[in-house]
Amino acid sequence: MRIGLFTDSYYPEINGVATSCFMLHRELQKRGHEVHVFAPRCKGWEAHREDSVHYIASAPLVMLRDRNMGIPTPRFLVKTRRIPLDVVHTNSEFVLGYLGHHMAARLSCALVHTYHTVWEDYAYYVTHGHADETARKITRRYSKWWCNRFDRIIVPTGKTADLLKKYGVSAPMEIIPSGMDIDRFLPERHDTAERTRLREACGVLPEERVLLYVGRMAQEKNLSQVLRAFALVHGQLPDVRMVLIGEGPMRAHLPELAASLGISGSVNIVGPKPWEEIDRWYAVGDVFCSASHSETQGLTYVEAMAAGLCVCAVNDPCLDGVIEDGVSGVLTGDGDDELAAGLVRAFSAEGREIAANASGYAKPFSASHFAGRVEECYLRAIEDRKRLHPAHSYH
Repeated sequence: MRIGLFTDSYYPEINGVATSCFMLHRELQKRGHEVHVFAPRCKGWEAHREDSVHYIASAPLVMLRDRNMGIPTPRFLVKTRRIPLDVVHTNSEFVLGYLGHHMAARLSCALVHTYHTVWEDYAYYVTHGHADETARKITRRYSKWWCNRFDRIIVPTGKTADLLKKYGVSAPMEIIPSGMDIDRFLPERHDTAERTRLREACGVLPEERVLLYVGRMAQEKNLSQVLRAFALVHGQLPDVRMVLIGEGPMRAHLPELAASLGISGSVNIVGPKPWEEIDRWYAVGDVFCSASHSETQGLTYVEAMAAGLCVCAVNDPCLDGVIEDGVSGVLTGDGDDELAAGLVRAFSAEGREIAANASGYAKPFSASHFAGRVEECYLRAIEDRKRLHPAHSYH
């Protein structure tokens, strides 16, 4: 098949959408497909040029300065006319999504969309606390309108499928969790010497254990609750240091929050690391923690499990089928006290036993399995289009 992946975020950016599209591109190519990626230019894109990845001109978003908006120029649009596709797979509801929809209309090809992001959880970036509910209603209606324009919708979890059904989405949906290269995260790939060196680079003392967070530092990730919970148990776990790896609009505010909680001496904010090295940095941790409710899947949970960490997380429907409390991780209630109690469990003998077996529970989320299921979805979308619209193009 000739496949076009359209995304507003792609390698070398580090986030769930970028990683999912990067892995899908690579795995579909391994299966013999001709795959083209269309994405905005981002920091470092020049060093990763390849014929099948079409980076387009971009500018930083006004509300999210760490994200880029693609700007399809007339010259670029002319270039796209020379690329035939059997399937257009959009991974964005905005500029690149519209570009993909435009190409599918011109080519009369199958049109698939992955709904990665619950946009109503991001409304505050526009409203800043004013008319939040109105903004959330607009994002729900927009998501319904957008998704119902496609032959098939891919969602990573049943949580997202249920949400879209509540919005009124009637397009056929397939639940396909995003995949990753599990083997690169396995703990046996990182020896004691490397782990010691990386921990020193993060400011961790030899006798300390590490509570790790890897990901975007933003309000929707609920890092303030993780810090509050850590502050509650720091007296019980004096040898634990928290290390945060990532970037985002909240990064500048975290030191002030840690200071107000009296834990600034035990919190190290390391900043972003290159995606191709991120597996090494998971080796720094003993326990991985997240309190986010904005995830559609949460790839970092699976990465942490693959790396042999005990995951401690506030329970959320996106974790159904991913983490079983007391078996493959520690799940907690939504209160600060409940999360704090979960951290104590995660750093106990129970947590160490969970960590020892965690990588085995991550293996069903392999990139190969993911690509195979997406490939089957494409074939169904093509057959649906042939059957339902034999001589009809998208508009």
